[in-house]
Amino acid sequence: MLPVLASCCHFSPPEQAARLKKLQEQEKQQKVEFRKRMEKEVSDFIQDSGQVKKKFQPMNKIERSILHDVVEVAGLTSFSFGEDDDCRYVMIFKKEFAPSDEELDSYRRGEEWDPQKAEEKRKLKELAQRQEEEAAQQGPVVVSPASDYKDKYSHLIGKGAAKDAAHMLQANKTYGCVPVANKRDTRSIEEAMNEIRAKKRLRQSGEELPPMS
Repeated sequence: MLPVLASCCHFSPPEQAARLKKLQEQEKQQKVEFRKRMEKEVSDFIQDSGQVKKKFQPMNKIERSILHDVVEVAGLTSFSFGEDDDCRYVMIFKKEFAPSDEELDSYRRGEEWDPQKAEEKRKLKELAQRQEEEAAQQGPVVVSPASDYKDKYSHLIGKGAAKDAAHMLQANKTYGCVPVANKRDTRSIEEAMNEIRAKKRLRQSGEELPPMS
């Protein structure tokens, strides 16, 4: 790594100025050498058709800045990752293989990128999304009982009793289905009309109507 300039407080002003100038020249020369080395590595990376990305060792802020500049001039893409400044590193990518947002998030979390697992995760996410859309289009699900209530309570009333009760019902257009035995008036219409006429004549004559069988 490039060194930080040392303090010159123990020297006289002329000596401090000369020493400071010398240190600045050394630092400048080290930056030039570092840039040349990065240019060489980036050039080798571009010429290697088998490489689509390259991870560098952790660098300080000045070195990362130089590397980012070299990468930009070369027409590549670069990103820095790592939480602590001393541990941050640079990754470079060829333009045609620029990382996706998922890949960048993986590096930011300090994880290795696995394209196969990422593809499986993407497919599962798409499947879940399609299922949610289909469920929304179908509307609420109507749950039907697994069995008929007559089957559920057949052990209490018996299947035969349930059938017999159904056979005893006859259609009544006015009042629905009622058992024949429960009908209160079993007389014919003619018999009923005769009784009504007899009661009318009785009221008119004042006589008592004998009971009809």
